[in-house]
Amino acid sequence: MSRRKMKPSPGPYLVDVELRRDRVADATQFPYCLPSIRGLETNLPLHPKVTFFVGENGTGKSTLIEAIAVSYGLNPEGGSRNFFHSTRASHTNLDLALQVAKAPRSPADSYFLRAESFFTLATEIERLDDGPGGGDPIIGAYGGRSLHEQSHGESFFALFKNRFRGQGLYLMDEPEAALSLRRQLEFLALLHDYCEQGSQFLIATHSPIIMAYPDAWIYVLSQEGIQRVPYMETDHYLVTRGFLSNPKRSLDVLFADEKPD
Repeated sequence: MSRRKMKPSPGPYLVDVELRRDRVADATQFPYCLPSIRGLETNLPLHPKVTFFVGENGTGKSTLIEAIAVSYGLNPEGGSRNFFHSTRASHTNLDLALQVAKAPRSPADSYFLRAESFFTLATEIERLDDGPGGGDPIIGAYGGRSLHEQSHGESFFALFKNRFRGQGLYLMDEPEAALSLRRQLEFLALLHDYCEQGSQFLIATHSPIIMAYPDAWIYVLSQEGIQRVPYMETDHYLVTRGFLSNPKRSLDVLFADEKPD
């Protein structure tokens, strides 16, 4: 794996995020009714390198990272500031109620990866490259090969390896969605390289492998709100360790619980 050398920037690009209650029209409506989102009324510091948002489905982690991305000017369906495609306006207006504190220095690049709409992003790249214009093909920044002509996992990894760079701000929603375990480990190596080159990442994930990155903060979103938790105290680590230490016992307990009375 090649390591591109560049001078890292001092400090993060996003410093913290806070929910401004005075910008919320109805606190009983989604997503403001979620305990994790209400927990943002106290400002949430962001790690200068990597911040993870984790939690069960429906706790608001994808909603939060999407809102931060949109507040920064990125397309809610993914891409850089130069992408404007939209298949369905499904994102919330949480971005309007967030106050995201920016550092004095801006990143050289920014990008939002949203796993569930990656197919749409790949299609938009092809549409733009097929249209009129004399510029270089966009796909060149992704490795030069159509993302649709690769497996889902290969196209994801082509994005990570070719499109990202140092001194960038990258927001990612479930980057592990299409990656094998080996590819997740390779992703960690790339993540480390980019961080060493001055990049900052905000990542929503379920992967106990990805969230093991050592120079990071992990925020758990739950019915109790949002709190920072050490890696080895997350459910993701504890459940995975418990299962792998004795799969048969774990399965026996699981299947016994499913038997009718």
